[in-house]
Amino acid sequence: MRAVVQRVSKASVEVEGRVLARIKRGLVVLLAIAKDDAQADIDYMVDKITNLRIFEREGKFDLSVKDVGGKILLISQFTLYGDTKK
Repeated sequence: MRAVVQRVSKASVEVEGRVLARIKRGLVVLLAIAKDDAQADIDYMVDKITNLRIFEREGKFDLSVKDVGGKILLISQFTLYGDTKK
């Protein structure tokens, strides 16, 4: 399992001019799941992302998305497993 996590003040996903999802403050997560990923991998990633201290408080990154009441916009991104050696 691979993930790219980005803190955002707002984000949306648009396909063919139509907004499919939108969030305000939170995280955008591009996620790729491999064939051999197990439930334990999913549980680990959920815990890691939801508890990641990526939001600032008093000049320090000390708050998680849960702490700030943020949302998570999760986007499937199988290309994170792409082979670029060709």
